[in-house]
Amino acid sequence: MSDRFVEVSLDKRGVACTARLLDDKAPATCAAVWDALPLGGDVYHAKYARNEIYALVPSFAPEGAVPGLENPTVTPIPGDLVYFAFADWQLGTASHGYGAAASHAGHRAVVDLAFFYERNNLLLNADTGWVPGSVFGTVVDGLDRFADACQDLWRRGAEGETLSYRRA
Repeated sequence: MSDRFVEVSLDKRGVACTARLLDDKAPATCAAVWDALPLGGDVYHAKYARNEIYALVPSFAPEGAVPGLENPTVTPIPGDLVYFAFADWQLGTASHGYGAAASHAGHRAVVDLAFFYERNNLLLNADTGWVPGSVFGTVVDGLDRFADACQDLWRRGAEGETLSYRRA
């Protein structure tokens, strides 16, 4: 299989980077994401993991094809794209602050498509403990400018911004 690439963008800020899918390390996750593209939504900056932005989307893999944990990590590095699957109740607590966004109009599963832009991340949630995710992509172009935009999002706020994933 030849390499497949996705463009990750912060739409309001007008910045994007390109990531290569890790089909050899996370084949089921890459297939599910690729088949569902384009994906995206309101961007959030992580409270717990540190240097992470993400969008919550309804579960998109067909029943029976939902990927399990592949290429797992609890210490993502800059440029990692990471897939997390959660039941709606896991994100529905007041401490998370998502409100209705955690249930996505009655969907029972929510996918967190995350982008890590700097070092020293640790996927440890005070409510639930370790939160391993599946690394399914790595940035190959544009990490520095995208990381600058992520830092701007942290400092200036995420309101009105969207995080999008599309085929490149």
